[in-house]
Amino acid sequence: MAIHDNTESLVLDKAGLKVKPPEMYNVILLNDHYTPMDFVVDVLRKVFHKNPVEATKIMFEVHRRGKGLAGVYIYDIAATKIQQVDQMAKLEEYPLKCTLEKT
Repeated sequence: MAIHDNTESLVLDKAGLKVKPPEMYNVILLNDHYTPMDFVVDVLRKVFHKNPVEATKIMFEVHRRGKGLAGVYIYDIAATKIQQVDQMAKLEEYPLKCTLEKT
């Protein structure tokens, strides 16, 4: 793409610009023996915007395998989701935790 002026010309080469995609992170819910399954489903619906069937499926994965993938996000969004889960769990006095792993 070239932009011309009466006194000088400026050539912009878009091919030389490379935008690196952001690094992605898995947000993982961790199992504990105290947090009710209904609360985990509620967290998955409210924080991660999962439908009831998907939230229940993830909850059972957390229950059976000890952890489950809640979502994949860029770092800032993943960190915010973790804070939201922590706040909800603290409010209800449950030990539910989640973490993030780089994909």
